[in-house]
Amino acid sequence: MANHPLFLGNEIYRNSSYGPSHPLRVPRVSTVMDLARSLGWLPDYMYRTSPRARPKALVHWHAPEYIAALERAEDTQSVTEDERARFHLGTHSNPIYPEVFRRPATGAGGAILAGELLGKGTYASVYVPGAGTHHGMPGRANGFCYLNDVALGILSLRHHGLHRIAYVDIDAHHADGVEYGFQGDPDILMISIHEENLWPKTGLLSDHADGSAVNLPVPRGLNDSEMRYIQNHLVLPFLEHFQPDAIVLQCGADAVEEDPLAHLSLSNNAHWAFVKALMPYAPRLMVTGGGGYNPWSVGRLWAGVWATLAGFEIPDNAPAAAEQVLRALSFPGHRLGRNPPEHWFTTLRDSPREGVVRPEIVTRVKALLQRSNRQRGGIF
Repeated sequence: MANHPLFLGNEIYRNSSYGPSHPLRVPRVSTVMDLARSLGWLPDYMYRTSPRARPKALVHWHAPEYIAALERAEDTQSVTEDERARFHLGTHSNPIYPEVFRRPATGAGGAILAGELLGKGTYASVYVPGAGTHHGMPGRANGFCYLNDVALGILSLRHHGLHRIAYVDIDAHHADGVEYGFQGDPDILMISIHEENLWPKTGLLSDHADGSAVNLPVPRGLNDSEMRYIQNHLVLPFLEHFQPDAIVLQCGADAVEEDPLAHLSLSNNAHWAFVKALMPYAPRLMVTGGGGYNPWSVGRLWAGVWATLAGFEIPDNAPAAAEQVLRALSFPGHRLGRNPPEHWFTTLRDSPREGVVRPEIVTRVKALLQRSNRQRGGIF
């Protein structure tokens, strides 16, 4: 087994966009790659190009007719009215753009390859920032997600001998597609921490997916102290008792304060601490990207995730080469891009956003632990 993690990236992300008015018009994976290289964190031996998954791999989870429609949409750059209604393609959320099949298939290919490499013991941890599309459904696009590369990655882990999988999701949005795919599976533990009443408005505290899911909807303004409480009092105890063969962490970057689509208030320190805390519990670890719609906050956060996995020290301030990468970014059409604060260019680490752990957080965590005690025979 390699004594270092592997980064799976691809140049397809550099010039690919969902369109000039879509939240995913901003560069994300390419920024992470550029930042990591500028900081000396991504030598060639730690990097591999993510392959593109072929249709025959995608239909292990997705409906063949949907995959055929997605390929056809890229070829023709259009959909019929029937295809739009049936497959949710060509909508405002899921537009047709030049790489509409190849780009999600590259994220899926990375997750599938990560499952293979982890299952074979080639690596103990693999980072796939281009994956994390947790809303995708078997037969339709959903919430910016054309494929569910997370589900495909979990299936790949299982195919290669890792059967007991913990899926932990800290994206601001609930992992509805993954929960749909593995509901009731006794060898899957899904933990989702997400903003309450945010789209898709699933993942209620009472929703346990027939015993396979732990859903913690959190109030607006979630701070670093509250995330640390959730990490230590909910997530780690569940992982300790579940004893997974592998962990898949969906590390969406939209729970930070600067994100334009959510209303949480974490700093990137909370994500990096979460990754570090999970590592001892993961015999094998796959980390993906996910949401995140501010190019500066996403790039800095996901680069730091890679540094955490690989054991690189994250400086507070951005060295000159990293600052150059950050200054080259833009956020067209959004008020956050008109006058970005200077520290988005000059720092890598956010100022910590500590605060009071609100009673509703404590109450909800206790309720989930108590329910698990009843369901699982008093494991806590």
